[in-house]
Amino acid sequence: MGGYECSDQLNSSGQRVDLLLETGHLQRLKADYEQLLSFGIHTVREGIRWSRVERSPGVYDFSDVDKMIRCAMELGIQQVWDLCHFGYPDDLTPLHPRFADRFALLCKAFASFYQSGNYEAPLIVTPINEVSFISWLGGEAAGTTPYCVNHGWHVKYALMRAYIKGIEALLDVDPGIRILTTEPLVNIVPPLPADEMQIEQARLEHEFQFQSLDILSGRICPELGGKPEYLDILGFNYYYNNQWILGLQNFLPWANDYEDERWRPLSSLLNEAYNRYGRPIVLSETSHPGVDRPLWIRFISGECAKAVQMDLPFWGVCLYPVIDRPDWDDLSLWHHSGLWDAPEGDNKGEQRVLCEPYAQALRESMLHMSTVLSRKAEPGIYTW
Repeated sequence: MGGYECSDQLNSSGQRVDLLLETGHLQRLKADYEQLLSFGIHTVREGIRWSRVERSPGVYDFSDVDKMIRCAMELGIQQVWDLCHFGYPDDLTPLHPRFADRFALLCKAFASFYQSGNYEAPLIVTPINEVSFISWLGGEAAGTTPYCVNHGWHVKYALMRAYIKGIEALLDVDPGIRILTTEPLVNIVPPLPADEMQIEQARLEHEFQFQSLDILSGRICPELGGKPEYLDILGFNYYYNNQWILGLQNFLPWANDYEDERWRPLSSLLNEAYNRYGRPIVLSETSHPGVDRPLWIRFISGECAKAVQMDLPFWGVCLYPVIDRPDWDDLSLWHHSGLWDAPEGDNKGEQRVLCEPYAQALRESMLHMSTVLSRKAEPGIYTW
């Protein structure tokens, strides 16, 4: 799968960012899809941009979304839609008393719009992207709305209230809608040497990554109305810095060059999540900036092959972003993490430069995964 950066949040300076525009994806949608098809990739993650769709309370404009859907239909592209990818309308924050109700109304409006459009593809939706991350960014690090510190749990609780109400609204319009959750997959370890208290604290903080899914399934905070059936397709986002040491700013090297016994393979983390929830799994975001992109995709391919060989119901990998993106807090700084880069001086991403080493590694990785899948008794089970 290919994921297009669709964040539309207020950044740390209070500036509204719109990365569908900044990357040029909205302007050159068809060309982007055609380039992706040349790699045999037919599924994408996109976002509606809540702050653009609802410019005034209760008034929705899905015209951009309609253009995107019709372009995808023309080319045979399957889309997975984020309804809230880190951005809210100007008059809302997660802590606003009407936030959950407004989000539920958005979900109902989107599902009704999709139903009335007679679009061909079944609707797959991520209501709110990465609740665990955005509740930290806005509730602990003051990096976005509501610009708080020491309020991460309150922001997470509010977002999950909205998430559950949103699913209820979606399913009320169309019970056949599929829900793809997208949460960070991390490994938090104690320092070395560690005492018993540090070991226990690392274990607890490692468990915290599952709070959002536990709320959604009703395991905790049952007053919010979570249900086991709201866990449908489990998406997990995994990057090179998703394993870190408790209490420090140090990350475990992603390649485990020093053979640190605290490091865990991605396939092991996926297996932990599957054993906890028993639902199909997607690697919903993964990438690496700079020259390590080819090494990273080969590493990811190997771990995903292990997941398939472990008989996990593993349904796909999303390169995110498939097109390079600028930094939220400095739009002149590009990460060089995509399959395509923007050339130097092209600050609006209007051109595309293929990262050839990454492309070659991707082709090899896809061939490797095809070989692994062909050895399964039911090879078709792993595609949507």
